[in-house]
Amino acid sequence: MDISIHITALPHDDPEASVAFYRDVLGFEVRSDVGRDKMRWITVGPANQPGTSILLAPPAADPGVTDDERRTITEMMAKGTYGWILLATQDLDGTFEQVQARGAEVVQEPIEQPYGVRDCALRDPAGNMVRIQELR
Repeated sequence: MDISIHITALPHDDPEASVAFYRDVLGFEVRSDVGRDKMRWITVGPANQPGTSILLAPPAADPGVTDDERRTITEMMAKGTYGWILLATQDLDGTFEQVQARGAEVVQEPIEQPYGVRDCALRDPAGNMVRIQELR
C-alpha cells in the first residue's frame, strides 16, 4: 500500500483570525476558502508540502450533531481541549522566536520533554493546541 496524509481537520470559530494565524504567524499558504461568514472551510498548508493540508472547518457543522454535542464542542474549544496538531521543524528555537514575534499565544516555550522530543506549544485563535517538535 502507498498511503499518505493528505488533509487533517481542525475547528475554527473565527475564520479571519484563523487565516491570520496560519498564514501570517506560521507562514502557511491559503489553498482554498469556501463558504461565507463563519461557515467557511479553509485549507492551509506549508508551501513546500503541496500534498499535505490542514482543513480549518466550522465545528459541528454536520447536521447529525445534536445541540448538546454542539455545546460540548464549544465548551471544549473554549478550554483548548478539542483540537490539536503536531508540526515539526529543523530549527525549533528560530521558529519559536519567529512565531512569538508574530504574536502567537505561547503555551510552552521550547523544552526537552522526558519522552525524548524537544518541542514548544502554541494555541491558535480557536483554542487548538499547536505543538512544534524539533526534528533531529
